[in-house]
Amino acid sequence: MHILADENIPLIDEFFADIGSIERRPGREICRADVEQADILLVRSVTRVDAELLAGSPVKFVGTATIGTDHIDTDYLQANNVAFASAPGCNAQAVVDYVLSALSVLIDSRGLSFTDLSVAVVGVGNVGGLLRQRLQAMGVHVLAVDPFKSAEQAGGELVTLQQALQADVVTLHTPLTVDGEHPTQHLIGADELAQMQPQACLINTCRGDVVDGKALLTHLQNHPDFEAVLDVWENEPYVDLALMHRAMLATPHIAGYSVDGKMRGTEMIYQAVSEFLGLPVRRKLAQFLPEPGVKRVNFSDRLPIGQALRTAIRAAYEVRVDDGIMRSALRHSDNMRTTFDQLRRQYPLRRDIPNLRVGVPARCQDMAKALEAAGFDVRPK
Repeated sequence: MHILADENIPLIDEFFADIGSIERRPGREICRADVEQADILLVRSVTRVDAELLAGSPVKFVGTATIGTDHIDTDYLQANNVAFASAPGCNAQAVVDYVLSALSVLIDSRGLSFTDLSVAVVGVGNVGGLLRQRLQAMGVHVLAVDPFKSAEQAGGELVTLQQALQADVVTLHTPLTVDGEHPTQHLIGADELAQMQPQACLINTCRGDVVDGKALLTHLQNHPDFEAVLDVWENEPYVDLALMHRAMLATPHIAGYSVDGKMRGTEMIYQAVSEFLGLPVRRKLAQFLPEPGVKRVNFSDRLPIGQALRTAIRAAYEVRVDDGIMRSALRHSDNMRTTFDQLRRQYPLRRDIPNLRVGVPARCQDMAKALEAAGFDVRPK
């Protein structure tokens, strides 16, 4: 059994060494020659898997260690009896952490609190659903959009996209689709941006093509109080530098790149491969997770709740660090593709918010509730 895997998938040896021989390749460089001897192909979001790649190959199982599947021609796989598995929800918590960190930067810059915001969540799947739950628990007014779900499935009332565009913040969590009843390619274009508040903030952590980048840049240039937080880009790995410079926060498609999220994706496709081959599941994620870089933070009863919340979020994940690293790297890069991919490949250790213990005085119940709502492991002290 020969396994071909994207080199950025973590724990490949730990999970798959007992199943077969393993060959690693950069995800963007996987080609027909690579799959000629492969029985199993494991990818992330940068590898296009279709007839052009697989026709005539012995591949019988394709797994993507990601939530999104728009890079996979699932119709081709089904028609050619190639088994397929993805990792839905694997990095939902990591993306939620990213959005919370970005929101904390936004409210600090404007002298606000979380409860001053209205946030529209566009797409209420694994990521958007968890984000909606967290924000509502934190007292944020949330509007949710998802034409494929009922209110019951979405965890509450749904609104139209036009209604959602009136929110202070619009955050996108949709797959990328180019056809069907509700295509998402350029879901947010010039017309939609014109409907948003002049001081609103647009956050995109799903797929770059969901936003018309040229229209967004023009809108930002014409509306100085409008903000954008961009983790994904049209034409990745080639970033529009003018758009990056104008964005409030810019990162290299790493919103879901927590250790927990990436390793959970590996575990999920390992389980799917084991089921496909009729093998017992012998490996569990808990065996391999490293300790958090920051294990615990403690707060006194003198700290305002809002400050405690922002401090805890940034102790778990400080989005401005990734923003600064990307800007510096691309500013001095002679090869944007190589630099962008290197930022992702060498991404540092980051654990999800629920792994951070927060010590709160026993009498500070309101502070404890606010931190628990954001997902922290709150401990009385």
